[in-house]
Amino acid sequence: MTVLNSKIPAGPLAEKWSKHKAAIKVVSPANKRKLDIIVVGTGLAGGSAAASLAEMGYNVKAFCYQDSGRRAHSIAAQGGINAAKNYQNDNDSIYRLFYDTIKGGDYRAREGNVYRLAEVSGDIIDQCVAQGVPFAREYGGTLSNRSFGGVLVSRTFYARGQTGQQLLLGCYASMNRMIGQGKIEMHERNEMLDIVIADGKARGIITRNLVTGEVERHGAHAVVIATGGYGNVFFLSTNAMGCNGGAAWQAYKNGAYFGNPCFVQIHPTCIPVHGEQQSKLTLMSESLRNDGRVWTPKKKEDAIKLQKGEMGPNDIADEDRDFYLERRYPSYGNLVPRDVASRAAKERCDAGFGVNAEGKAVYLDFKYSIERLGRDVIEARYGNLFQMYEKITDVNPYNEPMQIYPAIHYSMGGVWVDYNLMTNIPGLYAIGEANFSDHGGNRLGASALMQGLADGYFILPYTIGDYLADEIQTPRIELNHPEFEKKEKAVQERLERLYNVKGDKSVDSFHKRLGNIMWDYVGMARNEKGLKFAIEEIAKIKADFYKNVRIPGDFDAMNIELEKAGRVADFLELGDLMARDALNRKESCGGHYREESVTEEGEAKRDDDNFTFVSAWEYQGEDKDPILHKEDLVFETVELTQRSYK
Repeated sequence: MTVLNSKIPAGPLAEKWSKHKAAIKVVSPANKRKLDIIVVGTGLAGGSAAASLAEMGYNVKAFCYQDSGRRAHSIAAQGGINAAKNYQNDNDSIYRLFYDTIKGGDYRAREGNVYRLAEVSGDIIDQCVAQGVPFAREYGGTLSNRSFGGVLVSRTFYARGQTGQQLLLGCYASMNRMIGQGKIEMHERNEMLDIVIADGKARGIITRNLVTGEVERHGAHAVVIATGGYGNVFFLSTNAMGCNGGAAWQAYKNGAYFGNPCFVQIHPTCIPVHGEQQSKLTLMSESLRNDGRVWTPKKKEDAIKLQKGEMGPNDIADEDRDFYLERRYPSYGNLVPRDVASRAAKERCDAGFGVNAEGKAVYLDFKYSIERLGRDVIEARYGNLFQMYEKITDVNPYNEPMQIYPAIHYSMGGVWVDYNLMTNIPGLYAIGEANFSDHGGNRLGASALMQGLADGYFILPYTIGDYLADEIQTPRIELNHPEFEKKEKAVQERLERLYNVKGDKSVDSFHKRLGNIMWDYVGMARNEKGLKFAIEEIAKIKADFYKNVRIPGDFDAMNIELEKAGRVADFLELGDLMARDALNRKESCGGHYREESVTEEGEAKRDDDNFTFVSAWEYQGEDKDPILHKEDLVFETVELTQRSYK
């Protein structure tokens, strides 16, 4: 086991980032033109990084598997983006945003990284306003804010219920400007399948052209992974069906450490599962908890009637409704953090108070805010979300409460990086949701967009220069290097191995089996027996997959089933690592809830004496146990306490 060095600079917390920027190396404009950078992923992290690096003068090659960079899953983010602007004059500050984020992550994130995130948050809003992002505004023209879970101030900037889309359009416009100037070479419908490491440094990637089936080589002086999270290991999640952890997983299999893989987020407000044939879940924005009240019936007999369809929610009187979040957490009420709200919903449903036919749903009710503010105000705030809910469920949420239930949403774990966002492989960076760095055991709402844009616009463009300053004498990377040939051959053989199984079971059937195991045993509640069982079952599914998977279609052409098979092969290995990490971390923290480590009130109970560290796993080879390395988390400013939102 190695104790890792995060390279967080010494000195007072509020001065670390500014002093670090002053101390690191820079690359002159003339030398930037000599350097190539590959950016994999074009969401908010990758798109902002590509646009910024190209604007600075670097030669950028950007890759996405979608048919357009603007179809990255960042476009699906709804509720907003946090920033410490204090526009509401409610005593917000950089420190308060920092503290809320550290506490929200249950004290399992680095102080230095989180403070830097809070520090640059205000610059993000200025940047996006300059791009023309249409943030909501007050009557007088000033930018509007609303609250999100886990905080007592209003710091979330938003564009109705489509904030991610508007931010991505601003970012995409910046990218397109650089594409037009020839500074970004855009590769759509290209999926990264391996990383090329030559002489100990990341020097390029191997991709598959998803239209032609051709395997391609691409070289650069540095490689940036910005491909999001791995929530689809659970099959059903709020992620787009194409989202995958493949690029991050290939980084891991090439020697990059994987940080805290068991830290995944359960989002409390999703439309419940409605059948065996469902392929994904739909998120209802956390912003809805500003004006919606969460409840279940107080009487179990009422819950049973609701489950049987013998009565509706509007038949239950106010005094017979249990607003359980407001009851259990009076200070924060319906705006407790996501992990807390999710577990509370599960507890109510497990106790028999669920409200749909399966007993796996609670109500999110807007009756009271409509009575208080009027329908027009609620429609202006959430109209597109209400419309989406009605289209999916055929229920009008203006007249009847929404039904919601927790679902997999975000990955706090990811590729391990240091303070410069570089992995332990020189020249290989990971940004946004693809890395582990900022959220600890649980991410606060509206912080994903903040981290993605902070990394891409305001952190990586500085820190990557510290590495590239030593690469200015390195010529353009030769694609005929033996390592490129070796990796291209390995990718080809991996694809052929999958294609040539010629079994009789679909790719999706294996993905669903894996997802069921992950949700039941590595999901909202975990225990030693269940995690050991999950590891055994995943191994059986993996063996069956390589014996019986069937991939129809042609090999050297567009083949969506072959794409999916490669991703499921990665998920099978990733699911195993997640279970091992969850088994090793014998504490509860944030979204990682070990049933053996809970308080008397049923809340997550940390073990700071034994687990105040980042788990960083090192790949040892197929079917071999990975090695655990640890990065000790040092808290110089914040005192570790048991989280309380009461």
